[in-house]
Amino acid sequence: MKPLTRSIACLLAGGAIGVFLAFGQGVFAQRGDEAALPLEDLRTFTEVFAKIKNDYVEPIGDGTLLENAIRGMLSGLDPHSAYLVPDDYQELQAGTSGEFGGLGIEVGMEDGFVKVIAPIDDTPAQRAGVEAGDLVIRLDDTPVKGMSLAEAVKVMRGEPDTDIVLTIVREGVDRPIRITITRDVIHVTSVRSRSIEPGYGYVRISQFQIRTGESLREAVDKLREDAGDGDLKGLVLDLRNNPGGVLNAAVSVSDAFLDEGTIVYTEGRMDDAQLTFSAKGSDILDGVPLVVLVNAGSASASEIVAGALQDHRRAVIMGEKTFGKGSVQTILPLDNGSALKLTTARYYTPSGNSIQARGIIPDITLDRVRVSRVDVGQGVKEADLARHLESEGAEEDFEAAQQARQPTGEVPLAQRDFALYEALNLLKGLYILNDRS
Repeated sequence: MKPLTRSIACLLAGGAIGVFLAFGQGVFAQRGDEAALPLEDLRTFTEVFAKIKNDYVEPIGDGTLLENAIRGMLSGLDPHSAYLVPDDYQELQAGTSGEFGGLGIEVGMEDGFVKVIAPIDDTPAQRAGVEAGDLVIRLDDTPVKGMSLAEAVKVMRGEPDTDIVLTIVREGVDRPIRITITRDVIHVTSVRSRSIEPGYGYVRISQFQIRTGESLREAVDKLREDAGDGDLKGLVLDLRNNPGGVLNAAVSVSDAFLDEGTIVYTEGRMDDAQLTFSAKGSDILDGVPLVVLVNAGSASASEIVAGALQDHRRAVIMGEKTFGKGSVQTILPLDNGSALKLTTARYYTPSGNSIQARGIIPDITLDRVRVSRVDVGQGVKEADLARHLESEGAEEDFEAAQQARQPTGEVPLAQRDFALYEALNLLKGLYILNDRS
C-alpha cells in the first residue's frame, strides 16, 4: 500500500477559528497491523451505503452520502475536528485575515448544543449581550439539537442587516434568554491600546491574527511615546474573551516579553506534530511589570501566551480560570477544494503542563463583580464643629485646588472595569517594589 501524502496548510490554535501557517509536506506512515485494511468493516460500510441508496424513502446522490459519511467520521472524534467543504474552507481562511461575515462569536459544540467560546469585540453578538459560556439551543425557531457545528454556523451566517434570534441558556439564569442579533460584516481589530494613567499602558488583543505580533510591538512603541520621558511603569495585557487564532501570532506575542526559553511545545503521533517554539528576541518592556487579564472566554492561543508568561514568571496572571483548549488542529487541503480540520497534537506550557480541559489557573483569582457607588452621606467634618479654628491662607485658592481634584463626571475605572482597576493597582504596587529594590 502506497503511503498517503498530505499537504499541511495550517495548524489551528483557536477556539473555533485560527491558523498557524506551516506549509510543508508530511507522510502518514502505517506500520505493522495498522497497514492492513479493515476489510470486514469496509464490507459493512459498503452494505449500509447500498441499502441507504436503494431503500431510503427519497433518492440520495452518492456524493451526498459520502460527504455525510466523512462528516460522521470526524464528528465522532472531538469537538474541533471537522470536514470543511470549499465554502467553509474559504471562510476559515478569510477569518484569519480579520474580516468575515456573521454575528461575531467563536463557537464550539457541547452536548449537542452550540457553545459560545467568546464574543468578539465590537461585533453584533457582543453588543447584543452574548457572553462566553452561553449555550445556544435555538436559532430562530429551529432547535440546535441534531445539527452539526457546520450546519449551525451556516444558519447564523447570512446577509448583513438581517436578523436572527438566538435562544440561549446561561449559567445562573433560571430560564432561556432570547437575543435578537442583526448580522453584519465583521471587521476584527486584533490589537487596541491606550494609556490608563500616565506611565501605565493597556493593550487589548481580541483575536490572534497573522499580524498581531507586529501590531503589539507598534502599540507598545506608541504607549512609550505617549508616556514621554517617564517611559512605561507597567502594562496590562488583556486577553479576556480572546478565543485564540494564529499559533504563530501567540508565539510572537509571548516572545515580545521574554528574553529566552521555551514558549510552547506540541506532541502528537506524527513526526511533524513534535514542535517546540522558543523565545528569540528580547523583552520589549525591559522587565517593566506586566499583568495579563484572562477569563473563561480566553482559549487556546490566549492560553499559550498566559501559560508561557506564567511559567517564566514574567507576568502576573489575573482573572478567572481559562477555557482549557489545549489541542492543535491541522488543516489538510483535499484535491476537490475541501479540507479536513483534524486534531493532530496537544500543546504544553514550558513547564510541561497540558492545558487541555484544565485551563490556566490565574495567580490572582477575580470573581465577576459589579462595583456600584454607595452614597454614605457627607459625615461630620472639622468645619462643622462649633468654634472650629479657621484655615490660614486664601479661601479662594483652597477652593480652586479642591475643584481641580474633583472627578470630571467620568465613571470611575472600578465601576467600568473592575478587573482592569485591580490590575492597575497591582502594577502600581509592583512598580514601587521594583523601584525600591
